[in-house]
Amino acid sequence: MKKSRKMFLCAVILLMLTGLAACGKKEQTQEGTLYEIYYVNNDETKIVKREYVTQSVDAESLFDELTGQLQTRSEKMEYQAPLAEEFSITGHVFDSGLLTVDFDEKYKEMWGIREILIRASIVRTLVQIPGVERITFTVAGEPLMDDNGISVGMMTADTFIENAGNEINAYEKVNLRLYFANEEGNLMVEENQRNVVYNSNISMEKLVVEKLIEGPKSAGAYPTINPAAKIVSVTVKDGICYVNLDSAFQSQPYNVTSEVTIYSITNSLVELPNVNKVQIAVDGETNISYRENVSLNTVFERNLDLLSTAQNQ
Repeated sequence: MKKSRKMFLCAVILLMLTGLAACGKKEQTQEGTLYEIYYVNNDETKIVKREYVTQSVDAESLFDELTGQLQTRSEKMEYQAPLAEEFSITGHVFDSGLLTVDFDEKYKEMWGIREILIRASIVRTLVQIPGVERITFTVAGEPLMDDNGISVGMMTADTFIENAGNEINAYEKVNLRLYFANEEGNLMVEENQRNVVYNSNISMEKLVVEKLIEGPKSAGAYPTINPAAKIVSVTVKDGICYVNLDSAFQSQPYNVTSEVTIYSITNSLVELPNVNKVQIAVDGETNISYRENVSLNTVFERNLDLLSTAQNQ
């Protein structure tokens, strides 16, 4: 009887010690900062994320650790590591919120959706480094160009739209007809952006507004919207597209008339088959004026009177 009781007590103590050890291990794994490492799925249609905890805090150490994770292949071959390719990182520079990552010439051997997914994985991972607000890629010291020979430019996490789940949807291509300003800023010029790659999660209306904020790609066309402006929402109902921008929209750093800005938005959106008119708001307010001379308390329709007849496409 005593022997059985003694064995029972030993078993209880052993269980308690095991529990304490498990708790200690759990606390240990929770120490540090949680990051998300993004990989490309095996079908090459989206990116997926996995959690990673590190105690590193300085930017250089984090860059080394996160890029190291991006090079690590899945043991079960569940996904592709974006940096486990033939191309290599040759250098990087942190400068006032901008991280520039330079790759060797082999990076150019990638193209299309595969390149975009790999780029999305790298950017969404590295932009988590404290102090990094934007990322730009260079190849052998030269700015990265897309398939159309256009500079990719600076990227953020928002460059690659993510849905409500844990994965980024497949990408698609579309041709857009957008309206920007001429050199004088008093007329509009038409720009056809072909094979624009976008995430299928984003609406076409929001994509148009994002591209307008991003600015033109061709010579002879000039931006119409403050690049600091943020999209609050873009919705469509009964053929009217409701565009809600934040207060930065009211600030105009370019020499562009108010009418050109308003109708660059309107004409570009009306090019979409489901949009007939456009209502523009600033922080949800329409009972105001844009730059104090164009009332937003109206619904705008297509206006081709401001279209320049001498375009340089």
